[in-house]
Amino acid sequence: MTKYLKSVISTAVLLFVVSGSALAQEPWLTPKELPNSVNFLPPPPKNDSEAFAYDKSQYQWGKEQRKDSTRLAIAVRDAVWSIETICREFSVPFGMTISKEETPAIYELLYMALITSDQAGKLPKEHYKRTRPFVYYNEPTIYPQDEEWLRTNGSYPSGHTILGWSAALLLTEINPDNADTIMARGYIYGQSRVIAGYHWQSDVDAGRLVASAAIASIHADKRFQKLMKRAKREFKRKR
Repeated sequence: MTKYLKSVISTAVLLFVVSGSALAQEPWLTPKELPNSVNFLPPPPKNDSEAFAYDKSQYQWGKEQRKDSTRLAIAVRDAVWSIETICREFSVPFGMTISKEETPAIYELLYMALITSDQAGKLPKEHYKRTRPFVYYNEPTIYPQDEEWLRTNGSYPSGHTILGWSAALLLTEINPDNADTIMARGYIYGQSRVIAGYHWQSDVDAGRLVASAAIASIHADKRFQKLMKRAKREFKRKR
């Protein structure tokens, strides 16, 4: 367990949940307007390939990680799909509490950019319809609340990873001085999906690439550019 991971769990007092905080806006771009990863990523590994053998070994690695109560707690928290989860988990590496009340510009940027980058995972998920590891092995996950509806939801690429990696890229742009810790948390966020049993390692790896392509595309949008300027000004003022 790294020193950084221990610091994450030791800051549990910072946990908070903001109810009714969703912004009633549509994503900036549709799935068809974002880069289509079906056209630039390889398909998920075939079941008789060496790559899938690695996926299976990583699934076992994830189960071993659950024995570490600290890492398990992080993976369980990461399983909760919400903007509040992102704000809470990235506040420590970002170096500032992120919330709708305390950092409204940063919050709005994250919300709008994340609901947009999330669209990038829809076409490949529908195209490949990959079976998730917990279904493949018929074993429980660490977060049973999502098992029923995710049984029929495609595994490739990982949507949670797209969310976490996108957030890490955005927050690093706002606060480049903390890039190492922010990106480390983004990496951990994706690996939590392997530990949870919801995704293969190749799903997570693909999620990072899809997120990078989506965020790069979003940068061309003038609405994004305007919000990012506001978010940077807010960060400098509050720092």
